[in-house]
Amino acid sequence: MTGKGGVGKTSVAAATGLKCAEQGHKTLVLSTDPAHSLADSFDRELGHEPQKITENLWGAELDALMELEGNWGAVKRYISEVLQARGLDGVQAEELAILPGMDEIFGLVRMKRHYDEGDYDVLIIDSAPTGTALRLLSLPEVGGWYMRRFYKPFQNMSAALRPLFQPIFKPIAGFSLPTNEVMDAPYEFYEQIEALEKVLTDNTQTSVRLITNPEKMVLKESLRAHAYLSLYNVSTDLIVANRIIPDQVTDPFFKKWKENQSIYKKEIYDNFHPLPVKEAPLFSEEMCGMQALERLKDTLFETDEDPSQVYYKENTIKVVQKDNCYSLELYLPGIPKEQIKLNKTGDELNVRIGNHRRNLVLPQALAALSPSSAKMEEDYLKIQFSSTNAG
Repeated sequence: MTGKGGVGKTSVAAATGLKCAEQGHKTLVLSTDPAHSLADSFDRELGHEPQKITENLWGAELDALMELEGNWGAVKRYISEVLQARGLDGVQAEELAILPGMDEIFGLVRMKRHYDEGDYDVLIIDSAPTGTALRLLSLPEVGGWYMRRFYKPFQNMSAALRPLFQPIFKPIAGFSLPTNEVMDAPYEFYEQIEALEKVLTDNTQTSVRLITNPEKMVLKESLRAHAYLSLYNVSTDLIVANRIIPDQVTDPFFKKWKENQSIYKKEIYDNFHPLPVKEAPLFSEEMCGMQALERLKDTLFETDEDPSQVYYKENTIKVVQKDNCYSLELYLPGIPKEQIKLNKTGDELNVRIGNHRRNLVLPQALAALSPSSAKMEEDYLKIQFSSTNAG
């Protein structure tokens, strides 16, 4: 579940978890948002480890510091040693040893662990707002680029030089060379994230549900998020239009709000077509506690409906062959062609939209060819490749 901050994604995630549990699925709702509110939504204490909420339903809020100590402890201690050798005191070194963005990486690693353990039938991720969630989805791609080009050569060189320089290095520099444990940890992280990417991009078992409100700013961000998710080959299967003012509200104060919502609600259906859309009203009570979540659950889902189903299988990337030509088609709904920048280097195609970038490793059939043209057609960016353009 993701969406702009404040649209109600945590409430929808919690209500979806309740319905999945009601259908007999062992369900875990996991919050990876640094500003957790899942415990507030269920109105009970939650921690780093899953805690049972009701029959078939568990909840957890990711504690990045605990995850760091369990998975990154050796690296953290080494960075602290280096920083202390450079004159920082212990507390400062400890704080700076936690690199920016680590909570996002640990969110991915935690998801991978739950997937591998297989203790739950359904895993619902209450993610950070769209900007942070999209950064999280780009980590496998960005991490792979750095690992292939920089980290593995550096790791091999370090292993070769350590026996030669270790005896003289610490007396001079004040800290030792990194051990195998320290050097292996980042690559092990990358391998886990790379494996998780295959799960995240499998539209038969994984999808994103976008929560939006019928408001101009929220709708625009949701449309951009949909396109960016497609860029990372992550499919969206459902849109939830939340906090719609009910018809029975007739107070003149809400007249203009209701008129605007009517306009933007139609745009939600039109712009996200053919994705299914569910509606939830603006309730008269705060979405806090089991009673309120039960109301939201019953509003969103039919009695026998199973929310764990994939409502729509969106195809975000495909390769089409016609005669001797190939076309790589990327589903980028609502993105004008002039906002897209393409560049091919070796067997990789770099696609950039605004501040979001993806390096697509091309299939073997396309890697030796050069793009000959590109056009937007029915929300697909169609990039033509031809053998006559091979360089």
